[in-house]
Amino acid sequence: MVLALLKWTLLVVVGLYFLSMAGLGLFQRRLQYLPDRRHIPPHEAGLAGVEELTLSTSDGETIVAWHAPPREGRPLLLYFHGNAGGLVDRAARFRNFLSAGYGFLAIAYRGYAGSSGTPTQEGVMRDAEAAYTEARALGYEPERLVIIGESLGSGVATQLAARRAAAALALDSPFSSAVDVAETRFGFLPVRRLMLDQFRSDLAIRDVHMPLLIVHGDEDGVVPIALGRRLFDLANEPKTFVLAPGGQHLVLGLPDVFPRVARWVDATLATPRRMEASD
Repeated sequence: MVLALLKWTLLVVVGLYFLSMAGLGLFQRRLQYLPDRRHIPPHEAGLAGVEELTLSTSDGETIVAWHAPPREGRPLLLYFHGNAGGLVDRAARFRNFLSAGYGFLAIAYRGYAGSSGTPTQEGVMRDAEAAYTEARALGYEPERLVIIGESLGSGVATQLAARRAAAALALDSPFSSAVDVAETRFGFLPVRRLMLDQFRSDLAIRDVHMPLLIVHGDEDGVVPIALGRRLFDLANEPKTFVLAPGGQHLVLGLPDVFPRVARWVDATLATPRRMEASD
């Protein structure tokens, strides 16, 4: 009787394990990408003077972008958001940028906030390339471009910085890779074999040859700070790590963090350097 119960329990546990694997394999992108599909224009988000653009990607998708020019002599921030929500959720950050005199170009990834298509790593990187191309077409030279990414967008920004020329790269709450984040949550499953969109920033960062800033909260419950430090350790010099004590996930907008980021941007752009990546 006891032996039969043990066998039945084992079968249930094994069945649940394989069911979990199947579920993660089939629905992983629904867990990884959490778009707000509402198309809200910038003026409805309280961003006067910000224009909405429509960009075309290399594979035929149409993505929404918000753009505001910088004050004379200031840089353009090429911004890539995280996996949840949409551009409207970053309105407070964009207001900080504008108050500091920075311009910005931020895209809604495919499947997000008015953009066509469905998000995948390959597709989102095509969106990032479209954003970079648009920034150059608008007349922004690489030495006046700062690439910024938050959370999942840090993976997008890092890969773009490895391919394209810019003045600097700034990352908010970044990871060494998305698969490392997945392992912190689903470590009982073979996520490295199952995960399709791994965003291997730990590999791409080797090809980033521009000043790097990472800001991270030490109480981040979404992307553990250890993963941000791991990425920082792999990065080339010059690099700066800003710790936000008590900070949770996404700290760039905190009143004691953004001024430090702005000072770093200004100091970095005040130092001439040779562009090494392809533009």
